Amino acid sequence: MGRRATAMKSKFSPGSPADVAAFVRAQMLALVVSHGPEGYATTPLPLLPETNEAGEIVEFFGHFARANPQAAMVRDQPRALILFQGPHAYIPPAWVSTPGWAPTWNYAVAQFEVDIRLLPQENDRAIAELVNVLEGRKADAWTVGAMGDRYAKMLPHIVAFRATVIRAEAKFKLGQDESATAFEEIVAALGDTPLSQMMRAARQS
Repeated sequence: MGRRATAMKSKFSPGSPADVAAFVRAQMLALVVSHGPEGYATTPLPLLPETNEAGEIVEFFGHFARANPQAAMVRDQPRALILFQGPHAYIPPAWVSTPGWAPTWNYAVAQFEVDIRLLPQENDRAIAELVNVLEGRKADAWTVGAMGDRYAKMLPHIVAFRATVIRAEAKFKLGQDESATAFEEIVAALGDTPLSQMMRAARQS
């Protein structure tokens, strides 16, 4: 197993590994980027993070469509990059009363260098765990049983994988360097949006 490392802390670093894990669980859809003989390949995939005792993400669980050429690519060259992007927005000077204030862009991102292992024997588990997370425990939650015989026929057309984290880096640029006045003006202009909610949470942590 590779050694995990995290970038040096800055004013835009998440407060804790748990903050990164919560961000990843909220976004869920990642871009999986890998490289092979014919160049780069990218697939958007919902991924489930797994954490250690310290709350750090150490692995992702997901699946490719077996027909996706990227599945064969990572079999031969398992190193890949997993990218999550959260809410973001351009912040214009018109929103801020401070003279000379320059425009900026607020955003939240997390990236993970990983080694991917294809595990077709875990196909059923990959689907079951994903459905459990997405559908929850509500009374009318959808289950794979609703597919009948089609489910067993579908499983061979996917391939589950686990991605072991080698290196992780996250940047939450959410107004941490703004004055109290500028910050309030920005979140007021954004309104009640996912970005303004993340900004307030980062300010309070």
